[in-house]
Amino acid sequence: MVDVAVIQFAPGQDKQENLRTVRTLAAEAAGRGAKVVVAPEYAMFTAPRTDERIVESAEALDGEFVGGLAATAKELDVHLVAGVNEALPGDDRISNTLVALGPGGDIVATYRKLHLYDAFGYKESDVIRAGEIGAPETFAVDGLTFGMQTCYDLRFPEVTRRIVDAGADVLLLPAQWVPGPLKEDHWSTLIRARAIENTVYVAAADQSARTGAGNSMIVDPMGVTLVSLGERVGTAVATVDAERITEVREKNPALALRRFTVSEI
Repeated sequence: MVDVAVIQFAPGQDKQENLRTVRTLAAEAAGRGAKVVVAPEYAMFTAPRTDERIVESAEALDGEFVGGLAATAKELDVHLVAGVNEALPGDDRISNTLVALGPGGDIVATYRKLHLYDAFGYKESDVIRAGEIGAPETFAVDGLTFGMQTCYDLRFPEVTRRIVDAGADVLLLPAQWVPGPLKEDHWSTLIRARAIENTVYVAAADQSARTGAGNSMIVDPMGVTLVSLGERVGTAVATVDAERITEVREKNPALALRRFTVSEI
């Protein structure tokens, strides 16, 4: 069993302030027993619009912001996952990247957003380069395997299925889920669907208002919402349990019974 936390806040344009907030909330979560802490997408820097300010904010993964995340993970003895704006040398766009820092302060896994948010009046691809499709990276904590994906990727079930096929028991989902008509309903419905159809836990960390829809949550493999943050800034902690996954998969062996695999187009 592993205690997992989602932390929810609204990152702004001050990277050091964002880092302090991540550390404060991660410390709160660790104090409640969390060994894995998940922060939102764009935790490094968020502007009112996805524009050139995002590009100007970007850093390499050996830069100051990720270094600060690494120091926090090491100090708190946790695995810490957060969304960062990764600079891409020679490109006028950046990568929307998730980094997982281990308790030793090292990067144990990365994920670069595959499906860009060119929807609902936004066009993320103007300043973000989609990640290359490769083998999903995972990391293990106390016998459970954790995988990652980002925000809009939630609308593409094959993304989660590939991560589960790579062995993930728990999906970590940082997001900046932009508010709007029916968007909050889509968020909660899709999180539960990904958990149910893959019989895995989903820990989804969203930004809070005004930049995000909030409602960060942790859902179990049967689709039961274990904890949820609503609209507030803060942390929520739940226990993920390998025995629960086994129990659910005995009742619902959907992964074993399927007749299709996921392939790249």
